[in-house]
Amino acid sequence: MRLEPVDTADARAVLRALRGAVLGAGPAVALGGAVPREVPAGTAVVVTTSGSTGYPKSVVLSRSALTSGALATADRLGSGSWLLALPPSYVAGVQVLVRALIAGREPAMLTGSFQPEAFAAAAAGMASSEHGHRVPTYTSLVPAQLQTLLDAGAADPRVTAALASFEAILVGGQALPAVLAERAAAAGARVVRTYGSSETSGGCVYDGVPLDGVGVRVVDGEVQLSGPTLADGYLDDPERTATAFLRDADGTRWYRTGDAGTFDGRVLQVTGRIDNVIVSGGINVSLDRVERVVRGIAGMASAVVVPVADERWGQASVVVAPRSAGAVVEADTEELLAIVRAAVAEELGAPARPRAVLLVDDMPHLASGKPDRAALRALAGG
Repeated sequence: MRLEPVDTADARAVLRALRGAVLGAGPAVALGGAVPREVPAGTAVVVTTSGSTGYPKSVVLSRSALTSGALATADRLGSGSWLLALPPSYVAGVQVLVRALIAGREPAMLTGSFQPEAFAAAAAGMASSEHGHRVPTYTSLVPAQLQTLLDAGAADPRVTAALASFEAILVGGQALPAVLAERAAAAGARVVRTYGSSETSGGCVYDGVPLDGVGVRVVDGEVQLSGPTLADGYLDDPERTATAFLRDADGTRWYRTGDAGTFDGRVLQVTGRIDNVIVSGGINVSLDRVERVVRGIAGMASAVVVPVADERWGQASVVVAPRSAGAVVEADTEELLAIVRAAVAEELGAPARPRAVLLVDDMPHLASGKPDRAALRALAGG
């Protein structure tokens, strides 16, 4: 099968290409950088991304994996109309389009930069009925978009009404801060937290519960996933494929997520990245846990905690947050640091306290909407 690139700036061009790759005979769609070439039969999409670490990877997704994810979502949430509010080069954006194709409904689409007014208008335009019943609507967002909409809704009730109009809003890409989830619920938004990655065709665990057909296990503290939504591997990278995808003696394939967590047989709880740990003064400190505490402070829901070198302790952490965070708590940087250090010390102990708080005018993000941790670390001097 031939792999052909598509202009990801044109969402409708991506939709047309996916229609052929998922519902027709191809060609396969290259999103994000893979060059034209032959790929295995059954390939639908190759998603190339640098991720948050800067290491490029091209994930090979089959037609079967993408459709399995879309069908499992419909089984869990119901079928209806979808709004694309994410970049179509991002696997969550791809899955919005695939779900629309499987449902046989033309998706609504946002173009250009994400704007609350455009989101509200698109949501209002989706209202329709069939056989006397309202057609449910769905969308998928990252936490930064949800926060933008909630902030805008404080001044514009149309934005709040738009959020409340969706049967479900999938939110993934990174952990959803508890304070943001509470704000969304208070606004009437029905948020579903999703967990997954490009290697699992997007979110495959909803509110901690795996979709039908998805297997979960925790081995040596690492979350591993199985099921029909798994990618075939990484294009032209058999060594990395063999490391990330394991096969049991019974033939079951498992994807090693690199995430730490627990699973009680029904609900998965992800506690952070296994490798996002620093050693400060001989003490192991999980930066994911520090970040979770910091994001619980008023105005700090989008803060990111990054590692830096430290002459005395070996390693330390720095909190990078929007400059507006200081205004929310009515404190300058020094006072804000004191607030942050006290909260972290109370929850995790003194060794976990961040060394500094850095306020920036603009938080850098990847195209997926995730924080650009490599850029943030550079800003912090890490």
